[in-house]
Amino acid sequence: MARITFVESDGTEHQIEADDGYTVMEVARDNDVPGIEAECGGAGACATCHIYVDLAWTAVAGEAGPTERELLEMVEDRRAESRLSCQINIRSELDGLIVRLPEVQGF
Repeated sequence: MARITFVESDGTEHQIEADDGYTVMEVARDNDVPGIEAECGGAGACATCHIYVDLAWTAVAGEAGPTERELLEMVEDRRAESRLSCQINIRSELDGLIVRLPEVQGF
């Protein structure tokens, strides 16, 4: 289990307890966190679950794979810490993870 803090673009925070085996996107969607559209349902095909992993957590969250990197090339406001939340699996090492939501999702 991990506690994740989602920070909306306006600074509003949502702290959520997340069970292992889910993705960051599923946790956001299932807890009605605004700003995660997840149009493809987590298939890694749309980039509407774009997030910014807090810099202190980028190494723990891991690097994006090749397909994820391709999708991230197309998103608005891409940064070095950009990830697709559907590609980050919850595990105990992510307890305390902070992710920020972009102002706009998609391409």
